[in-house]
Amino acid sequence: MATINPYINFNGNAEEAFTFYKSVFGGKFASVVRFKDLESSDFPIPEKDANKIMRIILPIGDNVLIANDVPESMGPVSENENRSKIAVSAETKEEADKLFKGLSEGGAVEMPMSESPWGTYFAMFRDKYGIEWTVEYDSNRNQL
Repeated sequence: MATINPYINFNGNAEEAFTFYKSVFGGKFASVVRFKDLESSDFPIPEKDANKIMRIILPIGDNVLIANDVPESMGPVSENENRSKIAVSAETKEEADKLFKGLSEGGAVEMPMSESPWGTYFAMFRDKYGIEWTVEYDSNRNQL
């Protein structure tokens, strides 16, 4: 079966954001590629973009979170646009609380962790990097 893995664009702070995500989820980066790693005569890289992230991957469970920095020459990413949310399904209520507390630190909470009208333990927020997240624990998930 196919898997779906979120891919996020940043304005030069992908490594900082992913270091933060790694501190919340744990694990190690599966890959970190900088623009300078791909430089060639056919693909020159401006010095100001050389250390920016071309691709970074953080495994989370059976999935991966992927990102890159958008070079200035391509224009800025609107960090206040309404992007799709990254939905995290926790295995326990305690894990949901931990992930919510960690990821929402310094961000803007739209809906705090609480029982949702649809019967799950749920939160929705934008992290300090402008990325939108939901964290959810469904106590009925393991009973299906």
